[in-house]
Amino acid sequence: MQQSVIIGTLLGDGHLRTFKGRKNALLEINHSFKQKDYVDWKYGILENVSASPPKARNGNGKRIAYRFHSKQLPELSKFHQLFYGNGIKKIPKSISLNPIMLSVWYMDDGSRCSDEDFYLNTQQYSLEDQNRLIAMLKEMGLETRLNKDKLYWRIRFITSSLPRLKELIAPHLIPSMYYKLGYNPVETEAMRPRVAVKNGS
Repeated sequence: MQQSVIIGTLLGDGHLRTFKGRKNALLEINHSFKQKDYVDWKYGILENVSASPPKARNGNGKRIAYRFHSKQLPELSKFHQLFYGNGIKKIPKSISLNPIMLSVWYMDDGSRCSDEDFYLNTQQYSLEDQNRLIAMLKEMGLETRLNKDKLYWRIRFITSSLPRLKELIAPHLIPSMYYKLGYNPVETEAMRPRVAVKNGS
């Protein structure tokens, strides 16, 4: 469970950091304070490997960030080698997706512009990496294509794949993220997440 959340986070907004003179990497999780529930959910899963609870801090401009970081761990150093082998974040060839990874990635980077327009904001990745992600999504039965967002490319879900996307990730979304699938959290009792918080696997 923890590993899936970490990989999903790294596919999205998460960042692994190393420090000169120190052996192992740590994971930084940093979101807007508006996503406090989401950060708290991640912390609940990663609490036993975290350095301290989430804290609010002033970010850029008027943005208030809410964040925490993990302890420095050998396991995270292995992920650092996979995702940052040349110093730039990339998509490893050796990973494959599961529903929890995809759910966390979508909660991080997913967006819904209309009932038929669902995206993963992958603009930070090279076209080679984005095509690798498209292949990984196809293995889960999801058809996607690259869509140009002004100057950069991102991944768009083909409309016919939206039922499959919802089937895979809806059970794992936290209520404050239901809007990313177009669900009303008050009316969507069946969508309560089934992910166990205290599972160290």
